[in-house]
Amino acid sequence: MWLQLALTGLCVAVIPFCIVFLSKEKNKHRKLIAVSVALTFELIMFGAFTRLTDSGLGCPDWPGCYGQANPLLSHVQIKAAEIAMPQGPVTIQKAWIEMVHRYLAMSVGVLICVQVLLAWMRRKSTMISPWLSTSTLVCVCVQGAFGAWTVTLKLQPVIVTTHLLLGMSLLALLAAVLEQHRQPLQVAPLSVQSLKSLVWPASLALIFVFAQIALGGWVSTNYAALACQDYPLCHGQIVPTMDFEHGFTLWRQLGMTASGEYLPFPALVAIHWVHRNFAFFVLIVVSVVAWRAMRTPHLESLGKKLMAAIFVQCLVGVSTVFFSWPLLLAVLHNGGAAMLVLLLTMLNYRVRHASHAASSVI
Repeated sequence: MWLQLALTGLCVAVIPFCIVFLSKEKNKHRKLIAVSVALTFELIMFGAFTRLTDSGLGCPDWPGCYGQANPLLSHVQIKAAEIAMPQGPVTIQKAWIEMVHRYLAMSVGVLICVQVLLAWMRRKSTMISPWLSTSTLVCVCVQGAFGAWTVTLKLQPVIVTTHLLLGMSLLALLAAVLEQHRQPLQVAPLSVQSLKSLVWPASLALIFVFAQIALGGWVSTNYAALACQDYPLCHGQIVPTMDFEHGFTLWRQLGMTASGEYLPFPALVAIHWVHRNFAFFVLIVVSVVAWRAMRTPHLESLGKKLMAAIFVQCLVGVSTVFFSWPLLLAVLHNGGAAMLVLLLTMLNYRVRHASHAASSVI
């Protein structure tokens, strides 16, 4: 089974490798990193689709499916489970969704292994430290471990949320590696102060976005998305009845309290309400950073993209409430969060390194 899975991962990775080596770009290493970023972004989106279609246990073992490398080989076992529980977590469709997610994850791992190997081989000719690239390999290995625990611990909310955060962290690290291979910004001395003044706000914005992603992941993994179905109020109140103690107890089984009882509905309301209201702080902080970037030389385009991304993300978030959390909008909401991580990572890298380089020259 392990050999078959490895071969499947390699076969899936052939497509992005072809994109890299058939492209006209001379710097194939940088192209490989860019493709890795794109595929990781797609993996996050498909991971959201897997979670939101309740396919996380489509194959109840790991890394295969009933001990086989693909659902075709375990069709009998899956069909038996589906007949026994037609609305249960194991169906033919859910099994394929889960396994495709794993195949994509394996292909990302293959791409990262190759780009890390290239980073070490070319470190002297490029004069670029390979340690940032190496951190992506460490992150993808830890991410794989949490992917396994997601299945073996039966979708325990804290594990699934951590799995999401690690996916976003991997995207951020790959974005930083991509920035590392770009031509450095040529910053005029007069722009140094503007860049320096953005260092801490940009860092704070990224921290706020990650905190909001953690809260959003907690909403999704606890199935609390429909706990408040009106907006901006919740059940017609600014502050509805909530149970923070049970809602934010981290180590517990899905749908249960720490003591093993069913999670009360006010706990779900608390989870949803906190995520919804923290979004206002994220909107303010990211919008201010985007506005300042738009007024800073060399960062105008990135600032405009960030401003557009945060407002679209908020619009999609509100729309999910009004339209009762449709699958398409929910997946797009996850993609919007990934886009914010991508843009803010790029902004942080450019601001920090450009200001440092300009200060060194001065």
